[in-house]
Amino acid sequence: MEAAQVPQQRAEPLLDAAVRYAEERNWDVCPGTWLEPADGVERCSCGEDRCAVPGAHPTRADWAGLATGSGAAARRMWERQPRASILLPTGRTFDAIDVPESAGFLALARMERLSLPLGPVTRAPDRRMRFFVLPGAAAKAEALVRRLGWSAPAIGLRGCGEGQYVTAPPTRVGGSGSVQWVRRPTNANRWLPEVEELISPLAYACGREAADARTRLSSGLSSGLS
Repeated sequence: MEAAQVPQQRAEPLLDAAVRYAEERNWDVCPGTWLEPADGVERCSCGEDRCAVPGAHPTRADWAGLATGSGAAARRMWERQPRASILLPTGRTFDAIDVPESAGFLALARMERLSLPLGPVTRAPDRRMRFFVLPGAAAKAEALVRRLGWSAPAIGLRGCGEGQYVTAPPTRVGGSGSVQWVRRPTNANRWLPEVEELISPLAYACGREAADARTRLSSGLSSGLS
């Protein structure tokens, strides 16, 4: 199956991107942690040596209350800390369906062949892809996947909804790289799809990739024992 391609990414300051998301998409944005040079390497501003997502997580427990949909307010926030990551709260104007990158590309190629409606899609350095869908998707995702014959946790599919967030491009995550748009926000995808429209190809791709991973593991163990 041919995989979908990642478009060329344009260089854009975090401040400009945050303001654009608020003004053009009416998305709430929240500044997160950032990367600081220390002893020849970059460390997360949170100060934790073993930070799981350096430079790309909330700065405080009440982060969601700081999020704003005002472009002017976003500009002021990032002018205070231009290196702050961009966090987009889910459960407000959108939810996200989070899947392994390999499955995401397979599903995306199939969706495009079927001309299914697509919202924006991101790809992060943790090798996960997030498909933007209408709010309420996270609460329904596991039940929808179960009806198709899979367990969402077992195949690596999860929903991001109220109280959660996705990290937006061009945020950098430690030394792992930057979050990228696989399908960038445009006027054509301003109206987001319902999760029911995308869940079948996403679940199928995740199930197939999970089965292939089990097969590879079993083959590797067999080879090691022979």
